[in-house]
Amino acid sequence: MSGKATRDAYGEAILELGKANPDIYVVDADIGKSCKTVPFFEQLPNQHVNVGIAEQNCCGVAAGLATTGKIPFVTTYAVFGSMRMVEQIRQEVCYPKLNVKIACSHGGFTPASDGASHQAIEDMGILRTIPGMTVVMPADYYSAKKLVKAAAEIKGAVYLRFTRDPIPFIYPEDAEFEIGKAVKLKDGKDIAIIANGDIMSVALKAAEELEAKGYSVKLLDMHTIKPLDMAAVNDVIDNIGKIITVEDHNILNGLGSAVCEVVAEKGKGIVKRVGIQDKFGESAPYEYLLGVNGITVENIVNSALEMLK
Repeated sequence: MSGKATRDAYGEAILELGKANPDIYVVDADIGKSCKTVPFFEQLPNQHVNVGIAEQNCCGVAAGLATTGKIPFVTTYAVFGSMRMVEQIRQEVCYPKLNVKIACSHGGFTPASDGASHQAIEDMGILRTIPGMTVVMPADYYSAKKLVKAAAEIKGAVYLRFTRDPIPFIYPEDAEFEIGKAVKLKDGKDIAIIANGDIMSVALKAAEELEAKGYSVKLLDMHTIKPLDMAAVNDVIDNIGKIITVEDHNILNGLGSAVCEVVAEKGKGIVKRVGIQDKFGESAPYEYLLGVNGITVENIVNSALEMLK
């Protein structure tokens, strides 16, 4: 299956946004080549600021721009955009309710051979706990382009997480997306799989294998984990009751935890979390890192069959 990296979608979308709106700014941390913002700098230099390798300063500059009515997109790697500048995000963006977007490539295990220091396995969990923050991870190139543009249109802080390597196309170019509203890729009644990001293609293959075995599977793309689509989760709890969450993120405080919180408050339903098993990665191929954490078609299918007994 052919595909393209979601960081490429970001680079193209932000350039289109910047050309259409002079208030759109990019604040880079000296890795524009990796984060695909070089064309933005080349074509819109007056809307671009590169602060160098100083992520906290990136956030402060973006906050200042936001106070003047600009719409800044801080652009860096996920591990730096979520952790190195988390205090600035909390104090300078979310607390004063400023309109700043944090757009980060290399989320989850996608840095692979770069090792644990560059693998952001905690980022979405950290940022979803900050009041006022919206947290989004698109599932493919086309959804990423649409969700970047949707993020520019809403007021307030948004964290956008992208992949480094190409991932399969899932959606057609004309698909529409709304921040905070899950997309139903399959409808079913026996078991539900809720996934997001680069791992969606794995979840989709697992759903297809389960269907081949005669089971009816509901598959949701929960691209926004905050605000979570409560209606979609509650519908699954009420009408199916068996849920598997799949994510390229620590199973603590990510998508799986967000879904479990709803299930716990509802007081019914069971959840199996498939994701990074609360351990650091290592320098290794991406598929290997997913495999040792059970983020595989085989594990999703086997987990579903166990729940369906």
